[in-house]
Amino acid sequence: MNTEHPLESALDRPMWNALGGPQAALNVGQGNLRRVDPAYGPFAGAEPGHDADLAALVAGGGEVWLVEPHEITPPPGMRLIRSAPLLQMIADGPAPAGADDTDIVALGEADVPEMTALALATEPGPWGPSTWRYGQFFGIRIDGRLAAMAGERMRPATGLAEVSGVCTWPEYRGRGLAARLIRRVMAGQCARGDVPFLHSYAGNASAIRLYETLGFRARRAMVATILGKAE
Repeated sequence: MNTEHPLESALDRPMWNALGGPQAALNVGQGNLRRVDPAYGPFAGAEPGHDADLAALVAGGGEVWLVEPHEITPPPGMRLIRSAPLLQMIADGPAPAGADDTDIVALGEADVPEMTALALATEPGPWGPSTWRYGQFFGIRIDGRLAAMAGERMRPATGLAEVSGVCTWPEYRGRGLAARLIRRVMAGQCARGDVPFLHSYAGNASAIRLYETLGFRARRAMVATILGKAE
């Protein structure tokens, strides 16, 4: 039986807590709302009981993503674009074994065009022009082309860090690239004292099995609710 990690409660509302804590510098919301700088993506959250205020975030168009334990009912002025069941997983056991990182490279600004093309084509989650700035991303190149990558995103509390942006071009799948990159990201997180966690689409059984082999366990069901301006 797993014992809950003392920081786990921060994962119940990961982006809300991140924007009120370790990543507060990215918060462009006000009052009862928190919203990450749109360049980093569409994530947002509202103080409990103030979901109606979310409509202000899409008054000019666009959409917001809410990652919460339950689906958010669209308040007046908003419409549901999509909701997606998620499985939140945490790796709070022993640190992973050393990664085979002989051909793993740290990615930076010069790699952004290729990172963006890969993320938009494979859709591991929302991607904006500054998403790569959340934390260190790593990649593997094959014949000079960025074949796969993985990095970081939310930090709901000091001591917690999300593995995110895991994606591989279809023609390079089946080679274990994602597993190696996740281990590399986890190694960096564990080295600085962070406990890794991640979100998977609940129906992605193959990804969930992979994460389990890397030391992640299911923590709880979550829902990504994507809301936009009412038409």
